[in-house]
Amino acid sequence: MTTKIHQAVDGHGRPLAMIITGGQRNDGAMLTEVLAQIHVPRLGRGRPRTRPDAVLADRAYATGVIRGELRRRAIKAVIPDKRDQAAARKRRGSRGGRPPAHDAEAYKGRNVVERFFALAKQWRGIATRYDKLAITYRAGITLCAILTWLRV
Repeated sequence: MTTKIHQAVDGHGRPLAMIITGGQRNDGAMLTEVLAQIHVPRLGRGRPRTRPDAVLADRAYATGVIRGELRRRAIKAVIPDKRDQAAARKRRGSRGGRPPAHDAEAYKGRNVVERFFALAKQWRGIATRYDKLAITYRAGITLCAILTWLRV
């Protein structure tokens, strides 16, 4: 009945990878699959680039599992801490541990993802979700992504 778009975009709001799942699916569980789909060809010779410099995400991605996965892949995590986690850490005092590093200036660039979704929702079929099959819904999102890249 519902769908969710999990998407990675570059610094200019151009889509790099996307996955369509059911609406009840957790955002954080799909992060590794979205990161695995990123393949940016190099201008010269060499293998395509598959690892971003940083991941800018909202608080839904502020779990230890996601931070650990990003750390394992040597990707900088620019994710604010959840308020309840910060409060729990503060309650524990010195036993609560250090808060994760957060670059507030870099986090201001996260709006490019929201701008792409706002652009995609200009299409009535995507915004209202008329398609019955997920594959046709993904086709609409893919077409929107292609047109976004053609604007460059």
